[in-house]
Amino acid sequence: MDTERLRERFKNLSPAKQALLFRALGKEGEPGAALPVIGRRAQGARVPLSFAQQRLWFLDRLAPGGAAYNLLVSLRLHGPVSVDALRAALDEIVRRHEVLRSVVRDVDGEPEQVVGDPVSTFSFADAGGIPPAARAAEAERLATQEAQRAFDLERGPLFLSRLVRLGADDHLLLVSMHHVVADGWSLGRLYHELEVLYADAAEGRPFSLPELPVQYADFALWQQAWMRQGGAEPHLAYWREKLAGLAPLELPTDHPRPAAQSFRGEQLPVHLSAEATAGLRARAAEENATLFMALFAGFAALLHRYAGQDDVAVGTPVANRPLPEVEGLIGFFVNTVVLRTAVEPGDTFRTLLRRAKETCLEAYAHQEAPFEKLVEALHPGRDRSRNPLVQVMLGLQNASSGSVRLPGLRVESVDSEVRSAKFDLLLNLEEHPDGLRGALEYSTDLFERATAERMIGHLQALLSAAAARPDRPLAQLPLLGEAERRTLREWGWGGPTPPCDDLLHALVQAQAARTPHAVAVAGGGREMTYAELEARANRLARHLLRHGVGPETRVGICLTRTPEIIVAVLASLKAGAAYVGLDPAYPPDRIAGFLQDSAAPVVIAERRTRPSVPPFDGHVVLVDEHAEAIGAEEASAPEAAVTPDRLAYLIYTSGSTGRPKGVAIEHRQAVAMVRWAQDVWTAEERSAVLACTSICFDLSVFEMLVPLASGGTAIVAENALALAEIPERERVVLLNTVPSAAAELVRTGGVPASVRTVNLAGEALPREVADAVYALPHVEKVYNLYGPSEDTTYSTFSLVPRQGRVTVGRTIAGSSGYVVDASLALVPIGVPGELYLGGAGVSRGYLGRPALTAERFVPDPFSGVPGARMYRTGDRTRWLSTGEIDFLGRLDHQVKIRGFRIELGEIETRLKEHGSIREAVVVAREDAPGER
Repeated sequence: MDTERLRERFKNLSPAKQALLFRALGKEGEPGAALPVIGRRAQGARVPLSFAQQRLWFLDRLAPGGAAYNLLVSLRLHGPVSVDALRAALDEIVRRHEVLRSVVRDVDGEPEQVVGDPVSTFSFADAGGIPPAARAAEAERLATQEAQRAFDLERGPLFLSRLVRLGADDHLLLVSMHHVVADGWSLGRLYHELEVLYADAAEGRPFSLPELPVQYADFALWQQAWMRQGGAEPHLAYWREKLAGLAPLELPTDHPRPAAQSFRGEQLPVHLSAEATAGLRARAAEENATLFMALFAGFAALLHRYAGQDDVAVGTPVANRPLPEVEGLIGFFVNTVVLRTAVEPGDTFRTLLRRAKETCLEAYAHQEAPFEKLVEALHPGRDRSRNPLVQVMLGLQNASSGSVRLPGLRVESVDSEVRSAKFDLLLNLEEHPDGLRGALEYSTDLFERATAERMIGHLQALLSAAAARPDRPLAQLPLLGEAERRTLREWGWGGPTPPCDDLLHALVQAQAARTPHAVAVAGGGREMTYAELEARANRLARHLLRHGVGPETRVGICLTRTPEIIVAVLASLKAGAAYVGLDPAYPPDRIAGFLQDSAAPVVIAERRTRPSVPPFDGHVVLVDEHAEAIGAEEASAPEAAVTPDRLAYLIYTSGSTGRPKGVAIEHRQAVAMVRWAQDVWTAEERSAVLACTSICFDLSVFEMLVPLASGGTAIVAENALALAEIPERERVVLLNTVPSAAAELVRTGGVPASVRTVNLAGEALPREVADAVYALPHVEKVYNLYGPSEDTTYSTFSLVPRQGRVTVGRTIAGSSGYVVDASLALVPIGVPGELYLGGAGVSRGYLGRPALTAERFVPDPFSGVPGARMYRTGDRTRWLSTGEIDFLGRLDHQVKIRGFRIELGEIETRLKEHGSIREAVVVAREDAPGER
C-alpha cells in the first residue's frame, strides 16, 4: 500500500500515531523510520536537559518565577475521599516518574537534571465549614491561586499536590507542576495512574502498575545522542527551506508590543456549534483531510484577514513521543510544529483546505526536529517581544483525554482564572458531542478582552460560513454579525450634512454686511475691513469678467503672501470662476503644468511674481500695475451665473505617473466644510486664525474662509515658521499647521501666548508633538485633523486627549467613513483595511481625467442615496473600540514630507526622463527620528 493510501486510511489517527504507524510499516520516504531504541542510562550519569526543557529553563532565567508555564489539575471530589489512599497514590506517581522529583541545576555552566529521592509533596488542609452555596466560588479561587504559584526550577519541588476539605464529602484536589516536568499528554498519563493507584490503595492491595521501562532522563540523553549522530538533519534541512524568509505575523493589536513579553494573559471560552463542526468535518472528508486541517484552514483565513498577510504561520503542538518506550512517561516531550501556508487572493475555503492538508502532512512528516534546534538553525533574530517563528498556536484534542474516574467519587473539573499567555494567541479546542469547545488564550499586553471576544465571534462566523459555502472566495465569507455591522455604519456617519446650498464668497459677503467695519484680513502691517475686502474683491472680479472669466473657467493666482491673495481668491469666486493656486516659488515647469492642465485663461500676479508665470495661452492681470484700471471698476458685487454645484477651486496633488492631478472642488463641498467648522470651533477661536498655508494646499481654505465667514480675522503670514516676524502675531488665537512645523515652533518658542487652539493636519501626528504643544501653558486644545484633498480638506477630526492614543477621530458632519477590505466588505473593529470616504465632501473628481476619476471615486454601496460616490483614500486604517479611526499608514508608495503629499512614482518618472538615467528608485528617508 502506498504512502498516500496509508495516509487516507489512517487519517483520523493523531499525528503521533500516524508517524508511529509509518515507522512500524517501514515505509520508504518517511523520515525517522529507523529511530534507535531508548535505553536506561548508566548509574550516576549526568543528565542534560531535553531541548524543550532548555528553552523553558532559558525563559525562566530571563523572568524567574512566572506562572505562564505552570500546569494545573483541579478536581472537585464529591463523596467519601480516602485521604491516605490519595496521598499514597500521588506519592507513588512521584516515585515512579523521576522527572517529578527532579530539579534543574547549573553544573559547570550547563543546566542539568538532578533527580532527588522520593519525598512526599502531598499536603492536606481543612478550609473549615464553607456553606455549600459558596464552595464552587471558593474552589475556583483556590484553583486560580494555585495556578499562579511560582516554581523555583533550581530548588524545587516542581510537582505539588494538595487536598482541601471544603465540607463533608466535598474536597478540592489541586495538582500543580511546572511545564518543564510535564505536558498535556502527561496529564492523561497522570489521570490514568491516579485512577489505578487510588483504587489499589483504597482497597488495600499492592500497587498494580508495572515499572516503567525508561525514565524521562533516559529520553533526554537519547535525544542528545540522536542529534549528535545527525538524526535530525533531514528534518532540519526541510524546515530550513520551508521556513526561509518567514516574517512575523503582525496582527493588529490594541496596545503597542512591549520590548519584552510579560506573559500576562487571559482566557475566554470558545464554542463552535455541532452543526458547524459537522459541516467542517464533512468538508474535510470531501478532501480526504482531517477536522484539524479544516480548522487550521479556517484559522489561517481569519489571521490573513486580520493581519493582511498572505503568508501565515501557525504553531501546533505534537506529542513528540517517537517510540513506544516513552508513551507511558510523564515528562515534557511536546514539540511545536510550524504550519506555514499561503493564503492567496481569490482562494476559496476548499482551495485553502487542500493547501492546508498538504502543509500539515509535510509538517507531521518532519515533526521530530526539536523546535528549539529549528530556531537555532534558522536564526530568526533575537526578539524578546515575541516568540520565535510562531506567535499564534492552534491545538485540537479529544475531550476524553482530560477526564478522571475515582472509585466511589463523583469527579468534576474546576476552572481556574488564566492570567498568563505564552503566545500572542493560543486557540485550544476539544471535540464534544455539542461541537468544538475550548478557549482562546490571549496576551493582555497586546489585546483588550473586547477584542478577543470579537475575534472569537469572527472565527465562529467564518468557520460556519466556510462549512456551509466552501466554494465561495474567502473574502466573501462573512466575519461580522449584524450588530457589529450596524455599529460600524453608525460610527462611520458623521451626522447630518450642514446647509451647503450657498456659495463660498456669499458667506463672506453676508458677513461683510453684518460687520462691515470689523478687520477681515491682516498681514505685513496692513489691515483690511470687511467692507474694504468686499469692495476690492468686487472690483477685481469685474475686471476678470472683462477678460472672459465666467462659470467653470479657471483663474490662476500667483501672488506673494499678503492680504491681496485673499482679495484675489474672493474675486475669482465672485466672477464665477474656480481659482488655481500657483506658488511663485515652484519650478517653472510645474507651474506650466498646472496652467496647461487647468486651461486657465487668466492669471492674477504682480510685478515681482510675473517672472514665475511661464508663457501660456492666456492673459496676466498684474494687480499692482493694473491697480488704476481695477480701482475704476464698480465696488458692488457683480452678477455671475454661479450655483453651488459649480467649480470653486482646483487643488493639484502629486501623481504617480509624473503628471499632477487637479482635484475639482465645488462650492457646495467647501461650504459644507466651512459650516461644519463653525459648529466645532467657538466664535473666539474663529476670531483670529493664522493663514499661513499656500493656497496650493487645501488647509488654506479653512484658514481663509472659516474666519471670514464668521466675522473673524484671517492673519496672513508667509508660513507658520515666519509667525515671529509678523506684527499681528500676538493676535492669533487659532493656529492651523502641520505637526512638523508645530514641533519646530515649540522648539524655537515661536507660538504666541495668544494662541489657545492648535489644529494639526497634513501628516501623522506623533504623541510627543501633541504633548509638546499641550505643554505650552496657554494652549487649551489640540485638534488632529485628517482628510485628502479629494474629500475637501477635512474628513475626520479629534480633540486630542492629554494622555493616551492619538487618533484621527470620527468623520465630520455630512461625511461617512468606511474601513473595507479589497472586496469592499466592512472589516471588523480593530482589523486594518482601506479607508473610503463618502458624503458631502466628496469632490467632483480629477479635472480632465475621467479614467482616473472612475478608478478612485467609486459607487457608494452603503449610503442608500442613488448615484452616491465614495473616494478610496489608499490609507490603511482601522476602527478602534472607542469608535475612532486609527491611521496606520499608506497602502501605496505615497508619502507625506512636512505635510506635502508626494507620490514617489512622480519623482521616479521625472528622474527617468533624464537621458543618463535608466532606472530610478525614490524612498523617504529620516535624517533624524520623525523628520522625513
